[in-house]
Amino acid sequence: MSEPPLLDKIIKNVRVVHPSADAVELLDIGIKNGKFAEIAPHISANQALEVFDAKNLLGFPGVVDAHTHIGIYQPLDKDAVTESKAAAMGGVTTTLNYIRTGQYYLNKGGSYRDFFPEVLALSAGNFFVDYSYHVAPIASQHIDEIPLLFEEYGVSSFKIFMFYGGYGLHGLSEQQNLFLMINKEERYDFAHFEFIMRGITRLIEKHPAARDTISLSLHCEVAEILNAYTKIVENDSSLSGLHAYSAARPPHSEGLAICIASYLANETNCANINLLHLSSRKAMEAALTMQTAFPHINFRREVTVGHLLLDVDTPNGTWAKVNPPIRPRADVEYLWQAVLNNQIDWIVSDHACCSAEQKRSTKDPNNIWLAKSGFGGTEYLLSGVLSEGSKRGMSYNQMAKLLSWNPSRRFGLLAKGDIAVGYDADLVLVDPNESFVVRAAESESQQGYTPFEGMELTGRVKSTFLRGNLIYNNGQVLGLPSGRYLKRAHSAIKT
Repeated sequence: MSEPPLLDKIIKNVRVVHPSADAVELLDIGIKNGKFAEIAPHISANQALEVFDAKNLLGFPGVVDAHTHIGIYQPLDKDAVTESKAAAMGGVTTTLNYIRTGQYYLNKGGSYRDFFPEVLALSAGNFFVDYSYHVAPIASQHIDEIPLLFEEYGVSSFKIFMFYGGYGLHGLSEQQNLFLMINKEERYDFAHFEFIMRGITRLIEKHPAARDTISLSLHCEVAEILNAYTKIVENDSSLSGLHAYSAARPPHSEGLAICIASYLANETNCANINLLHLSSRKAMEAALTMQTAFPHINFRREVTVGHLLLDVDTPNGTWAKVNPPIRPRADVEYLWQAVLNNQIDWIVSDHACCSAEQKRSTKDPNNIWLAKSGFGGTEYLLSGVLSEGSKRGMSYNQMAKLLSWNPSRRFGLLAKGDIAVGYDADLVLVDPNESFVVRAAESESQQGYTPFEGMELTGRVKSTFLRGNLIYNNGQVLGLPSGRYLKRAHSAIKT
């Protein structure tokens, strides 16, 4: 009797992109039990049950999209199916989704002890990619539930939306307690943010081995500035569209919020702070200033592919409404320079599928004030960074670091982020020379439009493997949803 094959699958002729290397290398990749088992120049085809020829395409580690939203504008179980298909077609193999109580999502308040198991039940069997959740403590009772979320469900990352206390998701609002579904005597304010930070500091003290992977993320805008400037801009007939929305949520509101959040982190000794979707020069400068002011705080800085590819003059106007806003071209170029200067830690999509019917007012479709905030884009994350980054001299290895390695380390996804023996066999094959024009009609997303419509990108995802299984190939999502919930590790970080 012949010996059984040593490997389940061999992917031959891959130009492997390692986050820690400074070049790409033509290698074969052997997979066993969903893990990378052997990586070498020539692995004999007779060692495996199955052989896949990558034909010298680039092989990136599966993308870890660390900022997505599932179930915000349509039921979570339905959203998970279509939007994780979109992720797969973009080479994303892991999504980290923000979730909270209140209006949108499950439209419920109350305890996370009751809420989060429902989120997991609605998620199970509906994701085509692996997934985990960041959780926002909205009510004061949620701070006491931080240890429960970590110890029972492996949630190690939490979020604050700094503007929610006095401003709505889409604009001015005086009914925030109803929106957040908290008691009218409760406040979602700076004091609440301080107490969240103290809760996370206590969690780190209780679980010192997980110190590096417990973190707090912040959406940094100050409600008072937004309220005041929105009133001014709405009465200024010289501004419209994305120009008006950017002026109504000005960059110094981001900068001020970053300074407040950073000082509170210092005050509470909250060690790991993620500054989300920095959109402007002023936001970046504030973030770098705070890093210098508080060197003992482990800051991470995030930008989105939307803020790197779009500006206020994009022809797709109201489709591109998002918080914080799309900015003028000078801000976009400043963010790119920060990426090239290694001042950005990861790039994300902030995918939030908002259907065309919901996104814009049918009576006044170009009215930016009536449009909903947020849009999808996970399917264009890798191609967008590859296309624009290559023009600016960014290496493939740096792209892999920003899209896979850095977010996987920060958020405790210790089996993700590299093409290396023992890691999950998450791999995306990309043709860096193939150009395509973005068309919403070709996306698996249910959104029905995209603010990237008509943009030509160079660098097309050809195949996506999740734990060794081919889930997307040449334009088709394959099989049934096989994504797993990732309960994040309590142990010391793998390096």
